[in-house]
Amino acid sequence: MRKADIDNRIWECAKREMKLAIIERAKKRIMINYSELLNKITLLKLDMEQVDHRNIMAEMLGEISLVEDKAGRGMLSALVTHKTGDMEPGQGFFQYAESLGKDISDKTKFWAQEVNKIHKYWSEH
Repeated sequence: MRKADIDNRIWECAKREMKLAIIERAKKRIMINYSELLNKITLLKLDMEQVDHRNIMAEMLGEISLVEDKAGRGMLSALVTHKTGDMEPGQGFFQYAESLGKDISDKTKFWAQEVNKIHKYWSEH
């Protein structure tokens, strides 16, 4: 499955569900893992076990982060993390940040700054 295979209205609604789920966590100053986030999407069933579904999720997160970053609220996908292990965002987050011109030479520092910016904004609004 690719973005081109999904009706645009469904794509946009699913992306909105995703964004609202992350914002809900941001307001509480907490993170959400990828699996939890997928469970919040009702219009489009995605499975973390399927590579193409993970790619769809990554593309949606990228679109959300681009808009949020341009608005000065930070890359919202910084709050989406692995469920176990390092409990950080996937490498795609950092690659996308770098493609936006972000300095990710110290990934942990960059990520912490994004998380703080997001938590500060959404906990106040």
